[in-house]
Parts: sequence; C-alpha cells; structure tokens
Amino acid sequence: MATTFSPIFYASITPKTRTSFPGHASPSTSWSASANYAKLRMAAAGVSAKPLFIMHAVKERMGVRCATLEEIEAEKSMIEEDARERMEKTIENVRSSFNSIRTGRANPAILDKIEVEYYGTPVVLKSIAQISTPDASSILVQPYDKSSLKFIEKAIIDSDLGMTPNNDGDVIRLSIPQLTSDRRKELSKVVAKQAEEGKVAIRNIRRDAIKSYEKLEKEKKLSEDNVKDLSADLQKVTDEYMKKIESIFKQKEKELLKV
Repeated sequence: MATTFSPIFYASITPKTRTSFPGHASPSTSWSASANYAKLRMAAAGVSAKPLFIMHAVKERMGVRCATLEEIEAEKSMIEEDARERMEKTIENVRSSFNSIRTGRANPAILDKIEVEYYGTPVVLKSIAQISTPDASSILVQPYDKSSLKFIEKAIIDSDLGMTPNNDGDVIRLSIPQLTSDRRKELSKVVAKQAEEGKVAIRNIRRDAIKSYEKLEKEKKLSEDNVKDLSADLQKVTDEYMKKIESIFKQKEKELLKV
C-alpha cells in the first residue's frame, strides 16, 4: 500500500531547501524535468507518483505555480483538437467552393451560395425553395412561396453562374450549357488556385498550433523534446489534410476536364 505523501517531502524540494538534495531542480529546469525529479523522489520514498502529488511536490518551485499533468494534457489536447477542427473546416470550405463551380452536369450544389433578397431580408436560396435535378442537364427550383419567384429569378440572374432562369410562374428551370474546352481549362485553373489557398490555410493552422506549443514551453510546462514530438505528430495531421485537399482537387479537375 502506498504511503501517505508527507508534507516534509513537499518542503524538501521547495526553493528554500532544495539544495540539500543532490540533483535538485535548477531554476531553469522545465516542468517536465521537475516532474520527473519529483517522481524519482517519490519512488524512492515508496509514494504513489500520482499527478496531483507531483503538482504539490513542484508547485512551489521558484515561487511559481506549476500546472498539473492533467492541466498540461488538457492544454495539449485543446491545441490539437482546435487545429483539427480548423483544418476540417478548411476542407469543408474548399469542397463548398468546388461544388459552386459547374462542370457541365446538373448539380444543385452550384446554387448553394445564392442569396435571395426576400422582402428586404437576405436568405439562402435552398432555405426558401426545393432544388432538384430532373435530368443531367437541368435544375428545377420550386419555391415554398410562389411570391418569392421574382426574387429568386433576380438573384440567379445577378449571380456569376452565367445561366438564364426560365420562370413559368410555378417553378424556375435552369438549363446547364455544355462547357467549351477552353472554359473547362479556365475552370481547372480556378479550382487549382482554390486548392492551393486551402493548403496555405492548413499550413497556417499548423503554424498557429506550434506557436501554442512553444508558448507552453516558455511557461515551463513542456520541454523542448516535448515540443519536437508534438510538432512531429502535428505534421502527420497536416499531411493527412493536405492529402484530402489534393484528393478532392483531383476529383474536381477530372470532372471539369471530362467531356
């Protein structure tokens, strides 16, 4: 059975008396080194080296409160989760941008970014109408409120889709014109640019996360080796999302260039 952690042992590694122990933590020692030192001292004393005990053991080092291992792990997890969430959002934005570019086949997603001024209030088109594709070359827009037809028609005309809506008083039909070879090449350059912007965003997210790790290192919560290991893990995550962007780009490019 583990013995009770004596307050005397806590005091033995505080700044006032730490010099009485060989191998004591120096003022420049990181949190990780201090925690390891505390673990060794506890093991020698037959004490359970639980994170809470470690925190108390090094808490007074240099008069600065040291975070518990649980707190450090929580901070590390938050940094990684935030990076992953932002990278995932970047993927969604890239995919959304790709979907808004027509490929010559009917796809309701090309209307996703259309906003309609509905009685003075801007609303997303798909929130006020049902959008379907009755065949490969046309899109059908059926509003829930027929009085919105004129607003929907105007929004589509004002957009950069390059399509003329056919309003029959009940629904709006859009015919998808076939893309010329030159137009397909132009659009492939557009999606390549969007893909590169997505990759830049992913790299920036990685940079922000590493800065957060380095901040923890300056606060003596992580060692230099910790930061290197975490950065290596983060690079793997970054590579994973870079591959995702490249994959959806290749797929979109293939759709554009397919005649």
